[in-house]
Amino acid sequence: MKCPHCGRLESKVIDSRSVDEGVRRRRRCLSCGTRFTTYERVQPHNILVVKKDGRREEFSRDKLSYGIRKACEKRPLPTGVIDKLMDNIETALYRLGKAEIPSSVIGDLVMPELEKLDYIAYIRFASVYREFTDIGALKQVVDKLVKGRSSAPITNQLCLLSVKEKNSLINQKRR
Repeated sequence: MKCPHCGRLESKVIDSRSVDEGVRRRRRCLSCGTRFTTYERVQPHNILVVKKDGRREEFSRDKLSYGIRKACEKRPLPTGVIDKLMDNIETALYRLGKAEIPSSVIGDLVMPELEKLDYIAYIRFASVYREFTDIGALKQVVDKLVKGRSSAPITNQLCLLSVKEKNSLINQKRR
């Protein structure tokens, strides 16, 4: 295993643990002494993703992860929640047991997960995935979110206004 610090190939496994559907290993570089973590997962078979234009390419966890992370960028999400979401989506894809999967199926798996996780990340992902051509289509999605939202506050999102500012606005509306 190549050391991420010095690039040497010699390392020693310090600790090994089972996690979800794989193994987590703590390693120490025998050259520089840096410690790092590696993950091993069983990949049952390769999945080909059928793109909208008909091209086929091998499923890339990294490519999907990049898209999801971009949508969640600068959002107040707990550490590890995106990795957990990725694990769930990847597991669902492999459970389908198909050699080829349309890209729309992957997007359809991501959308509800992001909606539960963070509304802003959901809108960001949807704007790319659904390829909105005008502001009206985007407004429909936002209106649907607002209409379906429960009155309880979302706990994993930060408030835009302080309590004092909210109370001030409420008092202004009453006048």
